[in-house]
Amino acid sequence: LKDLRKRLEDKFTLCDLHESTGGPARYVRVKETQQKIGFITPLTHNFCESCNRIRVTCTGDLFMCLGQEDNANLRDIIRKYPAQPKILNEAISSAIMKKPKGHDFEYSRVDIKGQMSRHMSHTGG
Repeated sequence: LKDLRKRLEDKFTLCDLHESTGGPARYVRVKETQQKIGFITPLTHNFCESCNRIRVTCTGDLFMCLGQEDNANLRDIIRKYPAQPKILNEAISSAIMKKPKGHDFEYSRVDIKGQMSRHMSHTGG
């Protein structure tokens, strides 16, 4: 993102903002347009300890971290127990309790360096 930010700074004045939406983005305001842009930089700014996000895919997989492969299959639970929201709530709570303290974008922390079979863009968010 450094290159992208540099290209933007070549054309616009970016003013750092000291606000937070509770997520990992660091915001700037484009002086000329008053637009706000958020940059998420998981490698240079590790925000894992304060991350409060999870993702559910359109196929019902709950990912506790975009940088981990571990997930909970909520679709199977919903199909097996359609009228029992308590079981679904328990599955979600159990999955969240397993939310990792860090992501595996830092490849020195994983066994096979650089191997992520799921791209962030496939999960959405």
